[in-house]
Amino acid sequence: MNPKPGEAWLADLGLAAKVRPVVIVSREDPDPPCALVVYVPLTTQNRHSLYEVELPKLRFLKQRSVANVQGISALPQVRLERKLGDLPDEVLAAIQETIRYTLDLND
Repeated sequence: MNPKPGEAWLADLGLAAKVRPVVIVSREDPDPPCALVVYVPLTTQNRHSLYEVELPKLRFLKQRSVANVQGISALPQVRLERKLGDLPDEVLAAIQETIRYTLDLND
């Protein structure tokens, strides 16, 4: 398994969080030092904040969703259950820009 940036996956986020859709945001690395992926969780709870990216209607999600960038985290690749699909390039770019904003990495 080699998840790539912009892919949506179902992931086991632990007992309380259950299995949730996430989007992979870590860089593609054929030889990572750890088998971890960085992800942003997807949710249907839209708070209309600067830390969220609204997603277009995607065939692999039942409801309209947002990427909650404040929830960025990492998990072992083995906790990824199955690939759901790919986000459009412009949506991944918007998520990456929101990550830069969230972490105050913009100049």
